[in-house]
Amino acid sequence: MRYAVVVVLMIAIWTLMFETIYKISIKSNYIYQKLAKENIEKTIILKPTRGEILDKNGKLLATNLIGFSIAIKPHLKTTSKEFQDVLNIISKSFSDINTTVLTKVYKKQNSPYNHDYITVIDFVKYNDMLKVYPKLNLYPDIKIEAATKRFYPLGKYTAHIVGYIGKANKRDEAKDKIVKVVKKVGKAGLERYYNKVLQGELGKRVVKVNAYNEILNDISITPPKSNRDIVLTLDSDMQKFIYDTMEDENKTGVVIVMKTNGDILAAVSTPSYDPNLFVDGISKKDWDKIRNNLKHPFTNKLVHATYPLGSVIKMGVALAVSKESIAEILKPEFCKGYITIGKSKHKFRCWKRWGHGHVDLRKSIRESCDVFYYQKALFIGIDKLAKHLKEFGLGVKTGVDLPREYHGIIPDKEWKRKRYHKPWYKGETVIAAIGQGYTNVTVMQVARYIAMLATGNLVTPHFAALIDGKPYIGKVKKMHFNKEILQIVRNGMYDVANNKRGTAYKALHNLPIVVAGKTGTAQVTSIPQDVRKRAKESELAYFHRSHAWLATYAPFNNPKYVVVMIVEHGGHGGSAAGPVVAKIYRWMYQKGYFGKQPIPKLLKDIY
Repeated sequence: MRYAVVVVLMIAIWTLMFETIYKISIKSNYIYQKLAKENIEKTIILKPTRGEILDKNGKLLATNLIGFSIAIKPHLKTTSKEFQDVLNIISKSFSDINTTVLTKVYKKQNSPYNHDYITVIDFVKYNDMLKVYPKLNLYPDIKIEAATKRFYPLGKYTAHIVGYIGKANKRDEAKDKIVKVVKKVGKAGLERYYNKVLQGELGKRVVKVNAYNEILNDISITPPKSNRDIVLTLDSDMQKFIYDTMEDENKTGVVIVMKTNGDILAAVSTPSYDPNLFVDGISKKDWDKIRNNLKHPFTNKLVHATYPLGSVIKMGVALAVSKESIAEILKPEFCKGYITIGKSKHKFRCWKRWGHGHVDLRKSIRESCDVFYYQKALFIGIDKLAKHLKEFGLGVKTGVDLPREYHGIIPDKEWKRKRYHKPWYKGETVIAAIGQGYTNVTVMQVARYIAMLATGNLVTPHFAALIDGKPYIGKVKKMHFNKEILQIVRNGMYDVANNKRGTAYKALHNLPIVVAGKTGTAQVTSIPQDVRKRAKESELAYFHRSHAWLATYAPFNNPKYVVVMIVEHGGHGGSAAGPVVAKIYRWMYQKGYFGKQPIPKLLKDIY
């Protein structure tokens, strides 16, 4: 027994000795080899060059200026002669350098653990550097490297589409390892939406260094994946023309020109701003100027502003009713200028004080009779009306390739109960039927909705045509309507622009192509019951005036394009938006967008 204990003890001792010998002679050798390798090898991260954004004709909308950055050797005391000499030579070389700011930047990044040169100036223009490069390059404490700076050639014209990049914050860096290295990230527009594509992918350079951290030679290089460009469907010439036209006529609002397949040719939100101000960080003076403008130039009104839809909703209401009852939507109504509900004496008025008389579906669109739609909405109720309007793309996100798109509101009973903890009233159904009350939509939704009316397809609006060489493929949903009803709706829209009683006849009837459309006057303030005769929009204070809609498509017989416009506080759609929309169609015709168009014959009713 004693012998067995001794044997076990000896085995344990020899096992422990062999394990110790293994760790010292073999395993530790791997560890020290790895440490030694780390001492002589260094990995340098290679930054990718951000991709460019181009319009459909290859014109640059976002590009990179070529220049240089300036860095200072680490571990220098800011009070030392070496550091002060560096500051002096840099400040003498460039007239707009603030040495106090450079010192703060250097101090912030300088530490015993940082052995890399510290960048104190991110970008110097190429031509400015060429004059002083030989002198600066003589200083071993200064390192000059190639650098790029984002630049937006069209500035304000495409700011709300292209967006801009800016300095990344800690949250941005935590989300993306590439952003953590490049220190820049898309903050708005396509720059933000397609940031992961545009920024590319990091590369790396593995080098051998000596004890002084000096590079001896390259071991391996993995190039970064750069220049992932995005080509848009946008026509920048059209974009500039529309913006200048709106600015010349002092119009604040939105215009969207879109192919009926969803390709966006122009999208103007006015007023705008210069995105170049944000690339290196905007000054307080410039920011206050933008922020304090009551017309909100910084708001992307394409997808971040919602408006009452007004009478532009009426075609959707008609189709919603047809989904529930063909007989009901084909039944004429008599308009005496108002309706009442039940025993209430409250009058829900038509815009035409004395009424429209007998009104059928086509006439209701042509002359925009409110009473017709009051009655039809009451017939199906708010829940069914809201359900169908959402199916038509109103009050839901379009899926357009812009960040943080708003969904707007198409109200129903449940929505009001959740929002206000109150029941729904029939009077609210009446005003919802003419796009007022709680109803709010984006202009992008209206462009999609009009394309659906024109073609029967619900498309996805988009700006991208090619993403890193690959074509953008948008979703298309085929809608199902009664063909007879849909054609009557379209004929009513034809009348709006081409019949003398149409609400946009004056502006649109004399064009080289045939346009169909619908005007809308979206009230921003309510009208008291005791006011029988409405004040003229021009007599109201600016911010009390109604928004003016004009939503169109063309050519009527073969719809290819949608042009939708809203003029904030513009009054009436036909007079406020009509002349601008007409100019857009004439410009498009002159540029060959419609080809050769036959002179149309007047369409006849189909019922």
